[in-house]
Amino acid sequence: MATSSSATDQGGQPLEAPFLRQPPPTAEELRRCEAPIGPLKPEDWPQVDHLVTEDDTPVDNIYCEKQQRLLTQSLYDSWTGPSGGRPFITLANVGLFYGINQPPLVPDVLVSLDVELPVDIWEKGHRSYMMWEYGKPPEVVVELVSNKIGGEADVKLRAYARMGVAYYIIYDPTKQLSEQILRVYALHPGNSAELQDVWLPGVELGLLLWQGKFEDREDTWLRWCDREGQMLLTGSERAEQEHQRAEQEHQRAEQEHQRAEQERIMRQQAQGQAERLAARLRELGIEPDQV
Repeated sequence: MATSSSATDQGGQPLEAPFLRQPPPTAEELRRCEAPIGPLKPEDWPQVDHLVTEDDTPVDNIYCEKQQRLLTQSLYDSWTGPSGGRPFITLANVGLFYGINQPPLVPDVLVSLDVELPVDIWEKGHRSYMMWEYGKPPEVVVELVSNKIGGEADVKLRAYARMGVAYYIIYDPTKQLSEQILRVYALHPGNSAELQDVWLPGVELGLLLWQGKFEDREDTWLRWCDREGQMLLTGSERAEQEHQRAEQEHQRAEQEHQRAEQERIMRQQAQGQAERLAARLRELGIEPDQV
């Protein structure tokens, strides 16, 4: 995520938003997150009244904002979750609180299976993804790289692994960190492995890079796909696809109508010619049936 801002303090130094601009976890904080947090009893849940769960400060560039929305929107519009009817949620730019008294990470996109949103998402403890509330980490985290200081390839990778995230995607469209635009990791504490395949078997989702137009922007986009490589569409894309299919059906029906009309006219013309020939033969004293 981008972290620039025009706001400054009295000394002219940039102001840092207290939540979305949290610095990456320190080495000590990472050590305190060695094991994934498990489900806690409600009486053991930490107090969250003091937490800053959102600050309403825009920090993403336009491309990242659209990319986040494309990834979440296409899942809700075209994906029913993995087999077995398992529920899921997907969130963009929402805090991931993974440990008591630990600063949150803010993944660009997360996908979590077998969970549902709380009924009251305005309640303080429900405004972010707090792992003690959901009882599990998300299965998938996506980070969009827009600069060299976000720690996506090292600090965040280790942090997500230690909190129990299964798959970690680094999408680096402008090659800020390396020549690899897309990297996919299967995470394990201390032993994460970069995958050569972009299929996530535990989630039943794949990834692909797609050159095309999303809303008003022609660009390369990170997209979800199914096992056959079919891209998951947004609702507007599905509507447009249905519109094009209906238009094609209309054109085919119109062509069939025109073809049938042409055949009718040709039959009428052939019948008229036959009748005129028969009449001429009779004028000559010849019965057409005897010819």
